[in-house]
Amino acid sequence: MADNRKYYYLKLKENFFDSDSIVLLEDMKDGILYSNILLKLYLKSLKNGGKLQLDEHIPYTAQMIATLTRHQIGTVERALEIFRQLGLVEQLNSGLLYMTDIELMIGQSSTEAERKRAARLENRALLPPRTNGGHLSDIRPPEIEIKKEIDIEIEKERELETGHPAAYGRYNNVFLSDKELAELKAELPGKWEYYIDRLSCHIASSGKKYKSHAATIYKWAQEDEAKKKPKKGIPDYTCKEGESL
Repeated sequence: MADNRKYYYLKLKENFFDSDSIVLLEDMKDGILYSNILLKLYLKSLKNGGKLQLDEHIPYTAQMIATLTRHQIGTVERALEIFRQLGLVEQLNSGLLYMTDIELMIGQSSTEAERKRAARLENRALLPPRTNGGHLSDIRPPEIEIKKEIDIEIEKERELETGHPAAYGRYNNVFLSDKELAELKAELPGKWEYYIDRLSCHIASSGKKYKSHAATIYKWAQEDEAKKKPKKGIPDYTCKEGESL
């Protein structure tokens, strides 16, 4: 019987380690350790959509992260603070830590599909390389071609699993898959329609393009929540109706 369980993998662009945040991070004292912790946290958060939690009721603490990443607790605490400063990690209102930009890095497939790809890879390895002039195999190793084909197949499977994105918003220019829309409804009850229309109007008026409309909406929602929190060191002089200072 086919094994249809899901597994998740991390997709990194070839210039990931050249980004400003990672270059600055690795230039610090113990920066290579911080970089290692960051990658492990990305992997730990994949199946939870970027949230660092053992399950839906238990968020990861610094001590738990230290144990799971096999680093000293002091190193982990310093790393988390630096991640927050660089915008690599955000703390949600619930206290959960969230890996920013994770939506652009999550890959998903099934063990059955992976077995089929592994079999094709093995069979292709037994074939002689193409030698006709102008073929990609003349300038790139065969395994690179195979990897490219596998990536295309994975993307096709992901589209089948999540559904092709549909257009939403006032100007029909916000594209979300069925899975993304369902998650927005669950995590932003009563607000998801507002954020979709807000993004739709913003795109229509500014002409800006976004890699992920769902990730942009989550980011805006987090920023709006952060603005509601009183700043540290500034007394709150607000009072309810009928009260006075």
